[in-house]
Amino acid sequence: MSNGKLNAGMCASWLVLVLGGGDLGTGVAHRLFRCGFKVAVGELAQPTALRRAVAFASAVYVGEIEVEGIRAVVAENACAAKTLMDQGLIPVMTSGPHRLRSMVSPHIIVDARMAKRNLGTRLQDAPIVVGLGPGFTAGEDVHAVVETNRGHYLGRVILAGLAEPDTGVPGPVQGHARDRVLWSPCYGRFGTVLSIGDRVTRGQQVASVSGIGIVAHIQGVVRGLAHDGLVVQEGQKVGDIDPRGVREYCFTISDKARAVAGGVLEAILFLQRHPPKRG
Repeated sequence: MSNGKLNAGMCASWLVLVLGGGDLGTGVAHRLFRCGFKVAVGELAQPTALRRAVAFASAVYVGEIEVEGIRAVVAENACAAKTLMDQGLIPVMTSGPHRLRSMVSPHIIVDARMAKRNLGTRLQDAPIVVGLGPGFTAGEDVHAVVETNRGHYLGRVILAGLAEPDTGVPGPVQGHARDRVLWSPCYGRFGTVLSIGDRVTRGQQVASVSGIGIVAHIQGVVRGLAHDGLVVQEGQKVGDIDPRGVREYCFTISDKARAVAGGVLEAILFLQRHPPKRG
C-alpha cells in the first residue's frame, strides 16, 4: 500500500471481501462497489438475512439479486468470481472464510456477519481488516471497528478498542424496539404467510414455525422475513415490522446501513494513507 496520495485507479485495483451479505454487509458492499472497488461477498449455504429484498445474501437462494441498481450473482469457484467481477457484478460465494481468502486473495476484508463475537477474523487475514460492531477489538484482531449501535456514534471509526457492547435489544424505530421484531416460538421449519412489503395490523399472522403462528405486535409494513423453509431455533429473530409504514423502505438500503458503509469507506481510506504495521 502506498503512503502517498490516492490515485484514480487505486480503488479499482483493490478487492474487498465482505463476510456477510445481510442488510449491513450489503450496504457496505454497495457503497464500496459504487466507489470503484472490486467486491466479493461471502455467505452461509443457508443465509439467515431478514431484509432479503436488500440483501446480497438472497442470491444464494435465487441465483442473483439486484439492490439499487447493483447485481450480485452466485459464483461456484474463483474463476467464476473473477469473471463476474470483470463483468461489473458482485460474486456471492458460500465457501468458508479461510477458503474464500485463498480463492480471491483480498486486499481488504470487512467482517459484516454481525455475530456479536469474533468468528475467527485476524489482523493477518489481509492488509486492511475491518470489523462491524461488537466482538472485535481494533488494534488486536482487526485494524478498525465501525460502530453499529444506533445513536450518536453510529458509523464512527474506532482505531483502538471496542464498539459499544451488544444491548440485546433491537434499536428503536418510532419508539418500538423489541415489539417490532418477530421471534421464533420454537425450533422448526419457518413458513411465511405474508411477504416483505405487505401491510400488517396488530395481531395479524405474519408467519409460522412448525405450524405455530407468529403474529405482529404492532401495525406497519413487513420489512424483513427469514427465507421460507429455513430451519430456525427457538427465540431466533425471524422478521421485523417497520412502524413507519413506508413500503419503499423495505426495498432500499437503510439509513443505518448507509451510515455504517460510510464508516467502512472512511476506515479503508484512512488506513491506506496510514498503513497499519504488519505483525
